[in-house]
Amino acid sequence: MSVVFVRAGLLDTLQDRGRDGVAAFGVGASGAMDDVSLRLANALVGNGDDAAALEFTATGPTLRFERDATIALTGALFDARIDGAPVAMWRPVHVSTGDVLELGRAAEGFRCYLAIAGGFAVERALGSASTDLNAALGPFDGRTLRKGDVLTIGTHERASVPRRDAHLPAHWSLDPRPWFDADPARPIRLIRGSHFDALDAASQRALFESTFRISGDSNRVGLRLDGVALALRAPLELVSEAVALGTVQLPPGGQPIVLMAEHPTTGGYPRIAQVAAIDLPRLAQRRPGATLRFAEIGLDDAQTRYLRRERELARLAEAIAQRLKP
Repeated sequence: MSVVFVRAGLLDTLQDRGRDGVAAFGVGASGAMDDVSLRLANALVGNGDDAAALEFTATGPTLRFERDATIALTGALFDARIDGAPVAMWRPVHVSTGDVLELGRAAEGFRCYLAIAGGFAVERALGSASTDLNAALGPFDGRTLRKGDVLTIGTHERASVPRRDAHLPAHWSLDPRPWFDADPARPIRLIRGSHFDALDAASQRALFESTFRISGDSNRVGLRLDGVALALRAPLELVSEAVALGTVQLPPGGQPIVLMAEHPTTGGYPRIAQVAAIDLPRLAQRRPGATLRFAEIGLDDAQTRYLRRERELARLAEAIAQRLKP
């Protein structure tokens, strides 16, 4: 009972919500770049929110299903088709044995998630099924998925999804607008970091007033930003300290780096800012070459907005679970 990779996309990996509690040993969390899309994909097929799912970047793969299953696609808007028929996103969709799902390019956003009822039965490394490409850790020896790879479908579903006669969508779906936003015109909110005051006055203003561009060198480790060079008032001698998802570091060249899912556990560059947790999924959907602006947010406001989002997600997950009951 499996899913076969007939063709690989640009960057296909297995991800869950990441590895907790191992940073002290120098092991990063990894996990889905867009955690919210991952969680909602799992909710739509009746899985727990930490079940392993597939993350596709920019262009997707072609998959053949060796058994009937229920899937959900969330995140970036991909051209998805079975036998030439479009497959709807943000809802549970039945696929039949032998169906071939083709995922093309992302029309909006950058990363898409495919969850399957029962999850993917893969061996976990340090408690997680996430692939860490930088550390070569996780399923399939920590590499991207490729043609010929076979994924086993798990058998423990939390909810029952009614079977449909064909790969037609359910009669209901989620509105993605509260949960997916790849609009480059909307700024990403930043909290001042430990070394923000070490920036000179012009650089402090530039961080929130200038437009940056996401470099082509960006990846799951971090987003390199091209734009006005930021500068410190005076050189800093720093020891390597803990960094987190969303930490904005300033290398000597003056071009900021935003740390993402596969970030190292420590870093020695000045930590000038921190992306608010509520905007990390939005940032994950920005593609190389896209422009980026920042807006300042206070710590208390950022925490309040994050907790509000988590409550809303919990209520939505419960409503979906009720809808999936037979």
